[in-house]
Amino acid sequence: MAKHVLLINGPNLNLLGTREPHIYGSTTLSDVVASAERQADDLSIQISHFQSNHSGALIDRVHSARGEKVDAIIINAGGLTHTDVSLRDALAGVAIPFIEVHVTNVHRRESFRHHSFLSDKAEAVIAGLGVYGYTAAIEFVVRHLRTSELARL
Repeated sequence: MAKHVLLINGPNLNLLGTREPHIYGSTTLSDVVASAERQADDLSIQISHFQSNHSGALIDRVHSARGEKVDAIIINAGGLTHTDVSLRDALAGVAIPFIEVHVTNVHRRESFRHHSFLSDKAEAVIAGLGVYGYTAAIEFVVRHLRTSELARL
């Protein structure tokens, strides 16, 4: 059965491509999802996507991932990365490996963006690669899942 990866995007990422394009670029979230779906097809994995501007909806989606046999989560939690302990607890609670993604290099930005409530629970953190960070995250997840499977044999 194909591995299932859940791509989650948090608040304001629905504005990707139009919100501060000098910072975030001109690629839309729809473009990111379409690219991720093509990459998933090429890698023979299943990918699903969820975006919400509401913390509770993101937490509910993380919780439901466990029952759906999601193998890994790629999450760009947006500003919630720096503020939401409940989202961190949800990710830790479902025990699904996850990758934290940021379009920008948060360490070159405002000081409040330098701390992540998610990073110490993440398998990896990708920041500053623009929307290519999603591509890199998918590639890493597939390699990580295959390596983990081989290690169990």
